[in-house]
Amino acid sequence: MDSKNLIASLENGAFDDVFARLYGQQNIAKQRERYSGAVREFVALYGDSDNIRLFSAPGRTEIGGNHTDHNHGCVVAASVNLDVIAVAAPQEGTLVHVKSEGFPEDMVDISYLVKDVDEINRSASLIRGVAAGFEGEGLRIGGFNAYTTSNVLKGSGLSSSAAFEVLLGTILSHLYNGGSVSPVKIAQIAQFAENMFFGKPSGLMDQMASSVGGIITIDFKDTKKPVIQEIDYDFAKSGCTLCIVDVGGDHADLTHEYAAIPAEMRQVAELLGCEYLRETTLEQLLARLPEIREKAGDRAALRAMHFLKENDRVDGMVKALNHKDFQAFCNYVNQSGESSYQYLQNVYCASNVREQPMSVALCLADHLLRGRGAWRVHGGGFGGTIQCFVPAEMTENFQQTMESVFGQGSCHILSIRQAGGVELVCGQ
Repeated sequence: MDSKNLIASLENGAFDDVFARLYGQQNIAKQRERYSGAVREFVALYGDSDNIRLFSAPGRTEIGGNHTDHNHGCVVAASVNLDVIAVAAPQEGTLVHVKSEGFPEDMVDISYLVKDVDEINRSASLIRGVAAGFEGEGLRIGGFNAYTTSNVLKGSGLSSSAAFEVLLGTILSHLYNGGSVSPVKIAQIAQFAENMFFGKPSGLMDQMASSVGGIITIDFKDTKKPVIQEIDYDFAKSGCTLCIVDVGGDHADLTHEYAAIPAEMRQVAELLGCEYLRETTLEQLLARLPEIREKAGDRAALRAMHFLKENDRVDGMVKALNHKDFQAFCNYVNQSGESSYQYLQNVYCASNVREQPMSVALCLADHLLRGRGAWRVHGGGFGGTIQCFVPAEMTENFQQTMESVFGQGSCHILSIRQAGGVELVCGQ
């Protein structure tokens, strides 16, 4: 569809049904304006085309399983109503142009699919890496132009990078593979791009939650064939609001802090004669704790204990949600948060103890909620966000108080999105 007809379709309501499913009925008008504006930006950059397409990939919230995926553990995660969108069109040849709002344009020649050290930690590496992942799986790739815009805050713990990777995979799936690439395969390719080309040793949870959508639990025992189960639960019906508080720290430059966690966990696993902690037990760890403390250090031992107990908590969370026992679920969330703080130690950087905004936010949540709901570190940690389940009648005061400390707009009230990475099609 060319830009004139696409904008007319957007403004005349032809996409309203899909907007309602992705963003909620109350946000249709805002999304009409958002997508129409993105189409106009695309045309200004790349000219018109008779095959302009619309794509979206959501951010994710980690509900349970803090730093378990990279050691083949279990998680509970969900896609949220914040996303990265793209207006894209195929072009002949092997050049990919991606202009993201607020950032310089990336131009990548995907005829060359070897890691480029000059692209490490840049979005160009993700473009090249996703294309390489597609080619490595025997899938088709080709050139395209894309304009993207995002309301998934960078460094917010909602995984803007995973959403961008999934978006790229969704574009290549639909432009060159008839939309046939599964959400699981797209997530695996996205993780490959982040690990091998971008240079960040992330697990698979972020990409999987963004790509699959809804509330899901994932067992990563076999990362090539992760076991995914949908969870039918509506947090709104529990009388609580899902809030993410951005504490003001940007964790984009803390890759070394994140990388130390899987590295230390793997070190403990190797001392126990296995590759990943999923292959051992807490009892085996405790039996050799003196040796582990001596050879790997106390922090590594504590982080390994966190993993082994957190994996069990995920199972408890899933059972609680399936039985509609919200109080039991909240108890597990709070236990997860306490373990992350005390044992995983990803709430603040040991090298900069003067700045502990996440610690302050958790303390404030504890004070405000007075034992109701739940609160925990969210995602990678070290400065990004905390996640809270706030009773509906307390939400307004909670949001106002958090924003009085961390700034206007720092407390985000989210909803769960039931779709992962998608192409938006008129009338569907």
